[in-house]
Amino acid sequence: MLPAMTRTKSPTTADPEIRLLSALADPTRLAIVRQLARDTETCACDLTDCCDVGQPTVSHHLRVLREAGVVTSERRGQWIFYRLAPDVADRLGALARDLVPGGLTPVADLVARRSRPGPTPVSPRA
Repeated sequence: MLPAMTRTKSPTTADPEIRLLSALADPTRLAIVRQLARDTETCACDLTDCCDVGQPTVSHHLRVLREAGVVTSERRGQWIFYRLAPDVADRLGALARDLVPGGLTPVADLVARRSRPGPTPVSPRA
């Protein structure tokens, strides 16, 4: 007898960063996100090809992605079209920047430092 399969639940945490990363941690959902990044907008019915799963499974994963704020959807007649949320790349970038030890310096700050005259070097006395 095979053990019963358990369905993993989407995270119930209120932390949007955890929800975002949890949603992207699944291989099928990551394949959907990659497809949406390439196509800009895709009908839900066309996403079965990118991840080799059936429509009910795609619908489940799209719901998780929508609840995590990764995708947005628009109904047109009987079809639902999905696209990446406009801020998802910025959210991921912000998360990545927060993980860099010491932080990152914005390019504008580096340019501003270069154009400002620095302190005059002090020569050592003999």
